[in-house]
Amino acid sequence: MGFALHSPAFAAGGAIPDRHLRTGRNLSPPLRWTDPPAGTRSFVLVVEDPNPPHGVVQLWAAHGINPDQTALREGVGANEAGIRQAPNDLGKPRYDGPQPPVEHGVYHYHFLLAALDVPELVVPGDATAGDVWEAAHPHLIERADLVGIVAPG
Repeated sequence: MGFALHSPAFAAGGAIPDRHLRTGRNLSPPLRWTDPPAGTRSFVLVVEDPNPPHGVVQLWAAHGINPDQTALREGVGANEAGIRQAPNDLGKPRYDGPQPPVEHGVYHYHFLLAALDVPELVVPGDATAGDVWEAAHPHLIERADLVGIVAPG
């Protein structure tokens, strides 16, 4: 099957439940992954909103995820063992769920999990979610993408 990212909260291409929206409980969804590639020494997770008219908005960046880990629980907090979170584009070092504008159509959100060849990314203390994702690219072995949608309303 290969490296894949799933959530028990929503199917690939399916609606992200309200509890995981910024206007809901704003909890990160539970995530699970399978078949990480050989040589994986850590994971980075980024959640992106590629829909805005002014470019991609990053809603979450978690890095330093242990290579033996195959899941993140719902509502991952700042004090999770070994996981570091960089400030998202809203300025918060946490998950901020989707919140599309009401006047727009269906929005797609990408949960991107990268398997890296390094145990830890070297990023400055003030690194943003975008900085973390950029720092991950030279160390990327493989990437898994889970897309969820939010419809207006």
